[in-house]
Amino acid sequence: MFDVAYFLDGALHFVIAFGLACLFLTVFKWLYQISTPYNERALIAANNPAAGIALGGAIIGFALPLASALSVTVSVIEFTAWALLAGVIQIVAAFIVRRLIVRDMAVRIEEGNIASAIYSAATSIGLGLLNAASMTY
Repeated sequence: MFDVAYFLDGALHFVIAFGLACLFLTVFKWLYQISTPYNERALIAANNPAAGIALGGAIIGFALPLASALSVTVSVIEFTAWALLAGVIQIVAAFIVRRLIVRDMAVRIEEGNIASAIYSAATSIGLGLLNAASMTY
């Protein structure tokens, strides 16, 4: 039998968790975009697929540990701490890739280099998977 009270309690927890996750994803996307030396919004509006691929990879790379944190945390504070850590790791890793590994990554993205964008996205997603798996303690 369908337990309405149980459902409503679960639905409330769902709305809170989902709302926080969406908020954190939005904040991460904004912080990630201001951390890059190029303007993703303008590049994407100008139909630069490399910018879209790289940004999309960063978003997925953050969403993966965010989803993992949702499944292993028991409080809003704990979830927030894991989300903060995951976001910092993603942004620092992107910075390291741009500054140390592929030093002309910004120029490549601005020029629409798809191969570089795929590398950037794959790095973000791979790091996000490792980040998510590491949260299972």
